[in-house]
Amino acid sequence: MPPPLDNTAIRPHDFLKHGLMVVGFNSFIGLVLALNRSGPWQVQMIYSQAIGLSIWALMDFGRLVVKINPQTGWPEGWRRFALQGGAIFLGYLAGSTIGDALNDRPLLDMWRMAPRAMLSYLLMCIAVSAAISFFFYARGKDQMRLRQLAAAQRDAAENQLKLLESQLEPHMLFNTLANLRVLIALDPPRAQTMLDQLIAFLRATLSASRATLHPLSAEFARVGDYLELMKVRMGDRLQPAFNLPPELAALPVPPLLLQPLVENAIKHGLEPHVDGGRLLVGARRDGDALVLTVRDTGAGLSETPADGTHFGLEHVRQRLATLYGEAASLTLAGAADADGGTLATVRLPWSPTE
Repeated sequence: MPPPLDNTAIRPHDFLKHGLMVVGFNSFIGLVLALNRSGPWQVQMIYSQAIGLSIWALMDFGRLVVKINPQTGWPEGWRRFALQGGAIFLGYLAGSTIGDALNDRPLLDMWRMAPRAMLSYLLMCIAVSAAISFFFYARGKDQMRLRQLAAAQRDAAENQLKLLESQLEPHMLFNTLANLRVLIALDPPRAQTMLDQLIAFLRATLSASRATLHPLSAEFARVGDYLELMKVRMGDRLQPAFNLPPELAALPVPPLLLQPLVENAIKHGLEPHVDGGRLLVGARRDGDALVLTVRDTGAGLSETPADGTHFGLEHVRQRLATLYGEAASLTLAGAADADGGTLATVRLPWSPTE
């Protein structure tokens, strides 16, 4: 038994598009014939549509029963010429018969009355059909190349996102271990508690699936786990709060988007501040944008050390650019109210799940 045919390159809606284009070609040919020959134009139009659509149907649907090249959606070699030749000849006969019936003429009357004229019609059909089939062949090849290019670009973007995320997680882990090292010397019991929190945090995050997007509620939960870990070190100096409206909880966002901003707020804002402060993580809708904010009431931008690399912030910007282009942004500014501190704002395109 021969292997099953792989005709996945043929998409159903292509048949409709090809059929409508063939109707347009047939209409043009019918008008040209009506202008150059005597007789009602309706007769020429009926024959043109009947013959053209018959050839198209046999050729286009014939691709479903022959082996095709997935790069073009058409057969190659002798199969291509056999399909085209057979479709043109049989389609011409079938279309002529349909045209005779619709025009109330004896079937294949022209074959008997004017065989030379019928032969000239056949040669014209061969030329026109060959031109149209070459057009569809070239067009299908170009479209396949565009789809392959888009798929390659999409794969490259996904690989870039995975690389950036894989760089962020060790960065967070190294910072946490550095904090843990300091705490071991100062307060061993709290260091033990922090180590337990770190183990729980890693189980909850590193075992998660590497999805490109996950619900905003999962992102807030991940930040909450991280803040519980940091709270062991900072105690009451860290006062976290969350504002996630229920209607925004299911919106898809990139994973590890807020955690680097929270880490930056703690490292450069709250830890240098003697009294610590509040850390507010929020989400809201602003027109056609989803706005995520991380606000601290710590030292502020003016007190940020000049030697800071802001590794996490730069990676967040790169991931936003890879996923959304210019439609997303990350800004860092001093808070405008009397509490001071810093405000990090992420704007994403609004994309509800319903």
